[in-house]
Amino acid sequence: MRHIPIRLGPLALLLTVISICMSTLGILAFTTARADFSLAEKYAATVEERYALEREGQRFLQEVSKTWKSGAGLGALDGIEEEDGVYYRTFTNGGRNLIVGIIGEDSGIRVVEWRMQKDWEPEEGMGNLWLGE
Repeated sequence: MRHIPIRLGPLALLLTVISICMSTLGILAFTTARADFSLAEKYAATVEERYALEREGQRFLQEVSKTWKSGAGLGALDGIEEEDGVYYRTFTNGGRNLIVGIIGEDSGIRVVEWRMQKDWEPEEGMGNLWLGE
């Protein structure tokens, strides 16, 4: 019976390449998962801020409704500003603003503006960019 020798050189090379590929894929998967988690935390904080502002806006509308039903004018509310017949109130939370605009009508109050916005300022130092001059 003839004994055939097993060559370990090509097999060892193949296993080394597979190990490197699997290690690289594992590192990439971990990095991607960590980046996704960080993005999810930022999104959760944004949603919390927006919902808190929505809650404050809804409470304000309840207060306005009670004031309107009692017969008092909308100018009697605290923190409200009047501009061209529209009464505005601004709520702030974490750099975000909710602007609520209401008007009083015979049938009740009407919301004419419900705007969520975030203050944004561009970066001043953009590095060493050519300005086209």
